[in-house]
Amino acid sequence: MKYRHSAAQSTEYLRLAVKQMTQHAAGMHPASYTVWYEYVSGANPALRAELDSLLQGGVRLGDEEIHDLYSRHISELDARTALRIGDSVSQLVSHVSESTAVAGDEAERFGSSLARWNEELVDPATGGDALASGVEDILRGTRQMQKAVSTLKLRLAESALETERLREEVARAREEALIDGLTGLSNRKGFDLALATCLDELLPGAAGPCLLMIDLDHFKRINDSLGHVFGDRVLANVGQILRANVKGKDTAARYGGEEFAVVLPNTPRGGAVGLAEALRALVAASRVRRGGDRDALIGNISVSIGVADHVAGESPTDLVSRADRALYTAKMQGRNRVVLAPRPAAQAGQ
Repeated sequence: MKYRHSAAQSTEYLRLAVKQMTQHAAGMHPASYTVWYEYVSGANPALRAELDSLLQGGVRLGDEEIHDLYSRHISELDARTALRIGDSVSQLVSHVSESTAVAGDEAERFGSSLARWNEELVDPATGGDALASGVEDILRGTRQMQKAVSTLKLRLAESALETERLREEVARAREEALIDGLTGLSNRKGFDLALATCLDELLPGAAGPCLLMIDLDHFKRINDSLGHVFGDRVLANVGQILRANVKGKDTAARYGGEEFAVVLPNTPRGGAVGLAEALRALVAASRVRRGGDRDALIGNISVSIGVADHVAGESPTDLVSRADRALYTAKMQGRNRVVLAPRPAAQAGQ
């Protein structure tokens, strides 16, 4: 689910969502945030209809009910949405904390003023004992208000810490959800997100990103002859080479199986081809130990790489398809090589 609410709208929806959450038994966790955020914002009509029915029946929702609604109506917590919700909750608590601090300061100043007034009234020269008694009552109430505000500030500070902890947990979950466990690279979902974000942020007239599609040569033969455990070592080795040589805003990912991808947002196609050649050479020069430290090192590992540079108006799918076709051409030309994809006919002369 993608939300297109302004900062002010998000803050208001989060305020309403937190209000709803405090009225139910479920914990203050990201799934609960998401369910209630989508409910109050009207972003999920089916969820809203079911929740309205439950609320009209007087049902008090616990974790089981919230997770059931979440799994049926939301199914997958979008990583960017989760972070946005966490940030909005932090912003909401921060704003409320600031407002409470201001209220506390005002109450303190008011109390001080009344105290000075009381001292003047009890002066024998004024003879204002009766009025002083009334002021003392006001002072007592003011002190109680100050105490209550102090307690509220303390609780809000604790809530702010808890909210930040939850936001960090969501951030860690996001990172873990986007990482391939074997290679340490981004996984397919992470790749899709990186490429989509790169194209979404592309300014009109600006040069687009380049994409490398990389495939291990004869990987099935490696698995069949040397075993899948060794095959995993080969994949991990390629992942290590990519992690060491793809830096900054660039993203290296395991696209699937023995295929990898690299997104280069600010690299022209000449530089992309140069990087692809360097990666190809590093893989070809690498050796992977078959088993333990005393086992033989196996070489003759190579990759084929297709390179494509984005053209204006091209979708992520079309860009991947062009790079993939260039990769297929590299395979057909003998493997262990780099092929640059031709641009579409309308862009070929640019």
